[in-house]
Amino acid sequence: MRRKLKKILRSNNQKNKQTTTGDQTTSPADKTPISKNIDENEKNLRFLYENSFDVVFREFSIARKEKALLVYIDGMSNLEEIDEHILSPLMKESIDKYYESLSVLVKNVLSVSEVEEINSFNRLTQALSYGKPIVLMEGFDHAVAFGLQKWDQRSIEEPISEAVVQGPREGFNEVLKTNATMLRRRIRSPQFKMKTKQIGRYTTTEIAICYVEGLAEPTLLEEVENRLERIDIDGVLESTYLEEMIEDDPVSPFPQVLRSERPDTAAANLLEGRVVIIIDGTPLVIIVPSTLFALMQSGDDYYNRYMAGTAIRWLRFVFLFIALMFPAVYVALMTYHQEMIPTALLFSIAASREEVPFPVLVEVLLMEFTFEALREAGLRLPKQIGSAVSIVGALVIGEAAVTAGIVSAPMVIVVAITGIASFTIPRYTASVSIRLLRFPLIFLASFLGLLGIMLGLIMLGTHLCTLRSFGVPYLSPVAPLNGSQLKDVIVRAPWYKLNKRPHFTGDYNKYRQAPGQKPGPKKGMGD
Repeated sequence: MRRKLKKILRSNNQKNKQTTTGDQTTSPADKTPISKNIDENEKNLRFLYENSFDVVFREFSIARKEKALLVYIDGMSNLEEIDEHILSPLMKESIDKYYESLSVLVKNVLSVSEVEEINSFNRLTQALSYGKPIVLMEGFDHAVAFGLQKWDQRSIEEPISEAVVQGPREGFNEVLKTNATMLRRRIRSPQFKMKTKQIGRYTTTEIAICYVEGLAEPTLLEEVENRLERIDIDGVLESTYLEEMIEDDPVSPFPQVLRSERPDTAAANLLEGRVVIIIDGTPLVIIVPSTLFALMQSGDDYYNRYMAGTAIRWLRFVFLFIALMFPAVYVALMTYHQEMIPTALLFSIAASREEVPFPVLVEVLLMEFTFEALREAGLRLPKQIGSAVSIVGALVIGEAAVTAGIVSAPMVIVVAITGIASFTIPRYTASVSIRLLRFPLIFLASFLGLLGIMLGLIMLGTHLCTLRSFGVPYLSPVAPLNGSQLKDVIVRAPWYKLNKRPHFTGDYNKYRQAPGQKPGPKKGMGD
């Protein structure tokens, strides 16, 4: 019997078609019933959780008469609340009048707000896995789960990867309910909806699909749900697991979803009609659909005055092209097009390369790989020494390489400027894509010169024009061109001009604010 039960539960964990509403899951495994014999239920549970030291079985008597069993996972349940609101009330003799039903007993005796009646072993094990204590009682073929979870969690901190000079300082953490609460604090409308699902055969990771009803296009929401529904995987431990399962083009080097640690960024995208996916266990939420220009936007663009935000955005686009093309252009000029370099500069570069034994291609690859290694080492080392090692390492290795004649001083300058330019890209995933694409351009430049660079850019532009994110063109609203939505792409227009919401697909709620809100000296003076 017990081995059969374990086999059924294991096989049902592999079912990839589940429908989840709130905290309830409907699947074939729910047909495995709970027995009225509490001893049999205890044996089955102990068999399922054998070699699990953290699963606690606490036998007690309700009103000192009826046999009952409390099961919980130590470290995931609130023991103080269990003692005060479950054990203490149920063990009193004065409650014997509520014996006719376990649900009546719970309703009239226990002061716990979140209570769920469970009729199957599969749902019972799921509730236990979420930290909910379970009570079974002799003579009843169901159990009761209580929402008394408690575990250690990281406090709300400023996100490191998306720091801003001005603006909110709080970021998401690894707990789904905490992240959902931070979004709810910012969007207080009842039109803000959150649907939950569970993904993962063994992890049963809870995710929340967040959207604003009336702003998010229904077909977009349906597509998000369909892509999540077809995922059948052992576990989801981070947002990248889902990102690679739901993107449109898995072989593209560009990220097709936007990931963020900032609640204000997620809330702003929700108000633009996008869908946000929160994953339990990671501070990064997924925002869809995404575009190339969304990846180049930062919170500082909106928390500074629009003139400063526009200037910073232009500077960011300039450094984007520098991070992508600067080493390739240097290789092309030094290999095929020396006549394009001013004479004085050419003589200076030639003098510095006089004792370098390698061609320009080998030189740039050597420096690029060294710089990437130093950057990776700085990320992996502890914070206290990571930045110091990467900076000192770059200085020492660069100076030693120039002195030894392995590389030239101009090459060190080119690689350093390229590295600094890549740091200006606000999204880490986009920065990594640009760093990867830099190497094919370097090889094309070494073989074909500037013609190779142009060929690479044409191929890159063609790919970007065909790329989509949940059906939305990746270069929109530039390609295809939509002039009315360019106010928040190349420039950051003032808020009183951002009247229209971005248009992704289908019908949408066009206007996000009333027209005619430009301030002036005579407005708001009451005359």
